Amino acid sequence: MLLVARYVIPVSAPHIKNGAVLVRDGTIVEVGSASRLKTLHPDEPTRDFGLAALMPGFVDAHTHLEYSAMRGLINDAPYAAWKLHIADKERLFNADDWDDSALLGALEAVRSGITTVADITETGASLRAVQQVGLRSVIYREVGTMDRKEVDSALEQAFSDIAEWKSRATAMQQIGIAPSALFTCHPLIFEGVAHYAMDGTPVALHLAGSREEYEFIRYGSSPFSVHSVEQERGYGIDVPPWLATGTSPVKYILNWGVFEAPNILAIHCVQVDDDDIEKLADNDIRIALCPRCNAQLAMGVAPLTKFQKAGITVGLGTDSPAATDSTDPFAEMLTGLLLQRATGNRQSFIKASEMLEIATLGSARALGIDDRVGSLEAGKEADIIAVDLSNSNQAPTHDPGQAVLFTANPDNIMMTMIAGDILYDGHHQHKVDVERVFNRVEEMRIKLRM
Repeated sequence: MLLVARYVIPVSAPHIKNGAVLVRDGTIVEVGSASRLKTLHPDEPTRDFGLAALMPGFVDAHTHLEYSAMRGLINDAPYAAWKLHIADKERLFNADDWDDSALLGALEAVRSGITTVADITETGASLRAVQQVGLRSVIYREVGTMDRKEVDSALEQAFSDIAEWKSRATAMQQIGIAPSALFTCHPLIFEGVAHYAMDGTPVALHLAGSREEYEFIRYGSSPFSVHSVEQERGYGIDVPPWLATGTSPVKYILNWGVFEAPNILAIHCVQVDDDDIEKLADNDIRIALCPRCNAQLAMGVAPLTKFQKAGITVGLGTDSPAATDSTDPFAEMLTGLLLQRATGNRQSFIKASEMLEIATLGSARALGIDDRVGSLEAGKEADIIAVDLSNSNQAPTHDPGQAVLFTANPDNIMMTMIAGDILYDGHHQHKVDVERVFNRVEEMRIKLRM
C-alpha cells in the first residue's frame, strides 16, 4: 500500500512535501516523494490523505491504562493527597473492572495516535487490553511491599506472573518488572528486582517524582510516612517507622543495586540535582518524562535540557489517566514544551522538532525498540499515523511538525496503523465491542462516585 499526504514527517530526517510511504507486509519499504514512488510502483494500491501529515505513531513511554475509568474523579489535589484518594478508589474495582478500564485506555490510545505503550500493572489487565486492541507494548509487572516478611512471597508471585505473561505474549509485547513507588517498597524489593533483571528484563522505576517522595526518603517526614500511610490506607502491617536516609531518592535507590541491571527506565526524575543527573548518566538510565501529570499534581518540572546535556536518553509518557484525565500525546508534547521554555533560558530553548522527536523516536530509544519503531525509515515496522492539517488553525503551514505540535489534537487523527494493520480509520477497525466497553465504564463510574 502506498500512503500519500501533503507532508511526510519521518522524524529522523527533514519533512517531505507531497510525500509518500510504501508499506508491504507490515514493514516500511520506502519513504520519499509521492510522484517518484507512484512512478516506481504504478500498480500499488494508494491511499491519499490530502492535506495531512504522515508520521510515526507516538510511543507512550509510561502509562497506567487500567486507571482510565478513574479519570476526572479527583480534581485540584497535589500528588500525595491524590495518591491516597486513588488508593481508596482502587478497592472498589473487581477483576472485570480493571480489564474493561484498561480496554478503555487502549482504545483511547489508538484513537489518539499512540502505537506503542509502556504500561505498569499488577493485575495484568493492561496486557490483556493491548492484545485485544493490537497495540505494541512493553508491559511491566508491578511489585512492592513495605513488610519485610512479605518480600519473598511478593517477588515470587511477580516472577511467576511474568513467566505466565511471557507465555502469552506475542512479538508485539515485551514483559518487564516494575518496583512500586519508593515509599511503598521495602529495600529488599529493589535488590530482588535487580538480581532478576540482570538478564536484560526491562525494568521501570518511578523515581524522584515529587517533593513528598523526596522528603520521605531524605527526612522520613511527609504524607508518606509509615504511620500516616497505615492510618490513611489501613495497611495494618507490622513494620518499623521509616528511618530517614539523609540522601536523595536517586542516591538511595543506587545503594540497593537496581541500577546494575542493564535495561532501566526511570519515570519522572523531577526532584533531582546535578549529582543525581550525573549518577543517572553514569549508569545509562533512560528517563520517561510525564510533564502534564507532574504539572497537574504539583510534582515539579523535570530538567530536560540538563538530561540532554548529560547524554541521557529521554522519552515522553502520558502517565495515569486518573491524573491527567485523558491519554493525549498532543497535550503532553505541548505542555512539556511550554514548561521547559517557561522555566529555562535562551541557551536551553527547546524546539518543537525536539519535542516531537522525544514523543516518537526518543521514547522508542528509551524503551530499546528504536530499531523497530519511532521513525519512518525503510525496514522499520509500519507504525504510522495520519494527522489532519486541513483545519483553519493549521493551514497554511510551512512547518508541518510545528502544526502538529502547536495546533493538533486527538480529533485530528485520521488513521492509526500498527505493523501495517489499520486499527483506527475514523472509527475502530477491530473486533472489540466498543459500545460494551463504554457502557461498562458508565457502570464503574457510578460505583466509583458512591
